[in-house]
Amino acid sequence: MVRARRWESLAQGMFIVPAAAYLLLFFGYPIVKNIVMSFQQYTPATFYTGAAPFVGVENYSRILSSDLFPKVLLTTVLFTAGSLFVQFVLGLAFALFFQRRFPLAGVLRSLLLLPWLLPLVVSGTTWRWMLDTDSGVVNSTLRHLHLLPSGIPWLTGTSQALVSVILINIWVGIPFNTTILYGGLQDIPTHLYEAAKLDGAGPVKSFRHVTWPLLRPVVSVVVVLGAVYTVKVLDIILVVTGGGPADATETLATQSYELSFQQFEFGRGAAMSNLLIVISLVFALVYLRANRRAKNA
Repeated sequence: MVRARRWESLAQGMFIVPAAAYLLLFFGYPIVKNIVMSFQQYTPATFYTGAAPFVGVENYSRILSSDLFPKVLLTTVLFTAGSLFVQFVLGLAFALFFQRRFPLAGVLRSLLLLPWLLPLVVSGTTWRWMLDTDSGVVNSTLRHLHLLPSGIPWLTGTSQALVSVILINIWVGIPFNTTILYGGLQDIPTHLYEAAKLDGAGPVKSFRHVTWPLLRPVVSVVVVLGAVYTVKVLDIILVVTGGGPADATETLATQSYELSFQQFEFGRGAAMSNLLIVISLVFALVYLRANRRAKNA
């Protein structure tokens, strides 16, 4: 019996070790290396000389004290909050809509997944062409319908550019929200709705007292994953606006990319990315704790 238990423990360990090694090699090492790099003066010359002097928290202090950091942080918050809110509301609306049975429902759900399945570079390039001030199809349509005398500077105006990238990110994120929330709705027992209907509850009360409480765990997953994904969005902004105009769409993610791969200040870029990770973790922990308190209340 003792030998059987030892073999069972050994077999379990044989399954765990490859997964643990994979996580340490491809996730643990890059994170540790990034943290170490953020405390060094890491430049292109380091790749040849191997010397990366230790500078302590200088990279962090230079980032936090720069004039651009408050603006970048505010842009990141606006981009993340605006994207998350609209994505969730529209995703929940579509999920509730597709919960009903009607012809071609499966086809429409499949078509809704297209923005999520397309490569983000392709989506960004298409939207950049559509939102072009002079030749874009959006402005051409608005002028043709006599809704605007001239085109809107979707990508060249400082305020319009941020709204544009938020709208594009919303378009990309709606399928994810709809798919996860739709799956959560399917797990809610139908007899609860029948009981609520017998008690005289209408659609609004049924949603408030049946759908929302049972859907809350799924909502937590959607919001946390959406926030972690949105706060590090890079490719859409780079393709559509490149962080411009006048740094109007510059976020922590794009600033980290610019520091590392345009200015080749790898130490400062690593420090910026570490701040991005910390902000994501703080948001996730705060939201999960608040959601846990709401459950226990």
